[in-house]
Amino acid sequence: MSKVLRAAPTLAEDGVLALAIDGFTPRAVQQEMATAIEETIRDGGELVVEAGTGTGKTFAYLVPALQSGQRVIISTGTKALQDQLFHRDLPRVHRALGIPAKIALLKGRANYVCWYRLDKAKREGQFPTRAMLAELNVVLDFATTTRSGDLGECDGLSEDAAILPRVTSTSENCLGSECAFFNDCFVVKARRAAQEADVVVVNHHLLFADLAIRREGFGEILPGANLFIVDEAHQLPDLAGQFFGESLSTRQLADLAQDALRESGDVTGARSTLVRVAPAVEDQIKKLRLAVQGAVARGAWPPLREQSAVRDAIDQVAQALDDLTAALDLLAEASEGLAACAARAGVFVQQLSLWRDPEPDGHVLWYETSERHLTVTATPLDASEPLREFRERLNAAWIFTSATLAVAGKFSHYLGQMGLQQPRTLALASPFDYATQGLMYLPKGLPAPNSPEHTRAVVNLAMPVLEASNGRAFLLFTTHRALRQAAELLAHSRFPLFVQGTAPRSALLDAFRASGHGVLLGAASFWEGVDVRGDALSVVVIDKLPFAPPDDPVLDARIRTIREHGGNPFAELQIPQAAIALKQGAGRLIRDIHDRGVLMFGDPRLVTQGYGRTFIDSLPPMPRTRELADVQAFFAQDAAVPF
Repeated sequence: MSKVLRAAPTLAEDGVLALAIDGFTPRAVQQEMATAIEETIRDGGELVVEAGTGTGKTFAYLVPALQSGQRVIISTGTKALQDQLFHRDLPRVHRALGIPAKIALLKGRANYVCWYRLDKAKREGQFPTRAMLAELNVVLDFATTTRSGDLGECDGLSEDAAILPRVTSTSENCLGSECAFFNDCFVVKARRAAQEADVVVVNHHLLFADLAIRREGFGEILPGANLFIVDEAHQLPDLAGQFFGESLSTRQLADLAQDALRESGDVTGARSTLVRVAPAVEDQIKKLRLAVQGAVARGAWPPLREQSAVRDAIDQVAQALDDLTAALDLLAEASEGLAACAARAGVFVQQLSLWRDPEPDGHVLWYETSERHLTVTATPLDASEPLREFRERLNAAWIFTSATLAVAGKFSHYLGQMGLQQPRTLALASPFDYATQGLMYLPKGLPAPNSPEHTRAVVNLAMPVLEASNGRAFLLFTTHRALRQAAELLAHSRFPLFVQGTAPRSALLDAFRASGHGVLLGAASFWEGVDVRGDALSVVVIDKLPFAPPDDPVLDARIRTIREHGGNPFAELQIPQAAIALKQGAGRLIRDIHDRGVLMFGDPRLVTQGYGRTFIDSLPPMPRTRELADVQAFFAQDAAVPF
């Protein structure tokens, strides 16, 4: 590989991208990032880059990646960003550079139409609602015209459509090479394309699924690569805990029982056998759910499991599953579908130990309930070691980048979580002029965040700000309870109100943008991955410092572990996590060089507690005020936004 560095000149004012891409703006920080990535590709190792909003980090890593001529895997935080990268950003850079590289998009199998399950759903023809039947017809039409099978491209089908589990597969119910539709399988085709590609765009969930499979010695999903680029890398520590742990839900058992009955329809005599045992699994699941009904929605599993009613219910589920497994074993040779169900049942019988055995060493055992189901999960207290092991095993260069990796300018928290021992680090400030584009406002007279009057006070203090800005605001909350209370308080305001949960996120954002002076209320999912540029958004209100709930069982276990080793969990874990989350929320405000806005906080701890300085030092360098008059003067500089 040539040692001549080419990325920065490509991104310069007279470079290839400026000539080929309309609206491209050269940025010194972008060129600096691209050079650092290019050096890491050349020399090997690991690079951690915090690239402030507006840096242009996507082009900064795409250019050296494509110019390297190496095999590259790029992982994004969400499927939406994955689609944006593959369908918009990557083709533009690819065309501009004129490099003959094959590019592929790869998602998890649940994103693709499964011919086998679609055929079964069509032949079964029984659905609880007419809406599901209509959704099935949409998928049937799509399947006959699509080349990719990617349901993200299916117009007229929402991302939470009820039909999706019936027409997609999982690793548990996939028949693999035994499937009659194997040669036409969209997942197989997508993976083959990925194996042949020079650049593969994936998402973090698929990346970790691959790592987990490799760890178990069951092969791989992704092709080998010389370079891994991880965008929105701040999400990785939490995801690592999920994928390096183990989980079993009653939903998985219920799906097995239902699939077994569906498969029995194709085998003479099978249904009469399974109809005696499959419904019993679902019946016992319901009884288990009732047994845990009085418990909090999320908590430590061992104390709940020790309740006699819960233990008895688990025993009954286990017996029903044993009976179903025995019946499926007898029928396994009758069809590939029943054989797959029998294999799943055997795995679930083994995994039931998660519900019954003591907490595994180095893990925390916790549960979560929904309206109908229970999930029990064993999460590792520290995922840094398996992450380090896999990076070493893959023998590739790694780039980790996000706008929010450092805490008060330091990377130590993130490096520790990721098991990164001696990486190169680079902090690139946003090119935005925060001194003139933004204003940080902490009102006087705020009650303590644990006060029952806190949410009302935040809304009341935000109202004159909303009047000054003519709406155009996000109100971001740390709890859904506070969000609901605020929605009630603002129900009769003069501004159009858009509340999380009343419509899909994308629909809410579209309606908010179109309104011109709306107020959007959101919780966790609106703190990151949301991009509203221009006049539609000029205020972001954050009600509290986003500390994780103290009753979270995983956090509680990690706090205890740090304390047992003589550490300070508040300083080492809770503050850094909250600071990164706060940076994400605050980052919704200024998204473009022309944006202007006010960032309002509803938490007095920013100035009353010593650790408040850590949070302030982690935020963009905006002027700060406690005076409403300064906010009003800030907006008075703007032309009024008409209704």
